[in-house]
Amino acid sequence: MRNRPIYDVVALLARCGVGTVFLAHGWQKIQVGVTATGRNLDAMGAPFPTAAAVYSTFVELLGGAALILGVALPVAGTLLFLDMAGALIFVHAKHGIFLVDNGKVQNGFELVIILGLAALVFAAGGGGRIALDQRLFGGRSRTAADEDDEAPPPWRPVPGTSEEPPA
Repeated sequence: MRNRPIYDVVALLARCGVGTVFLAHGWQKIQVGVTATGRNLDAMGAPFPTAAAVYSTFVELLGGAALILGVALPVAGTLLFLDMAGALIFVHAKHGIFLVDNGKVQNGFELVIILGLAALVFAAGGGGRIALDQRLFGGRSRTAADEDDEAPPPWRPVPGTSEEPPA
């Protein structure tokens, strides 16, 4: 059983943190230039480097903002996950796990895998209730899982009944 209000605050903080990192990386690509980003991706062996540069720049920039605001989380989270999956497969996997190892830049996949999996959690509905999606679309309907969150644990008797806890 999770404490829903605490989860919602933690999800908001996680969305803001992850969203800020994505937003910063997208903005960095804007500052360098999409053409230069494409050349860098080409040098790293990424397929379709110009298309990948355009996709990654705008998905990271707009998707990061969407995470922070809590809007279109299933779409933003999925697109960001796909962005990081591409970065993992085509650029970072061959360099091992560490970004920096013994003071030497390795360009590993540790950041990419964490960002991608966090984005996937948000896409799957883990963004919490403190989000613009909740205000714009009135929230989602209650599911059995939501009701289970508020149900007492099976080992505790329901108040007002004479049920004994299971042995």
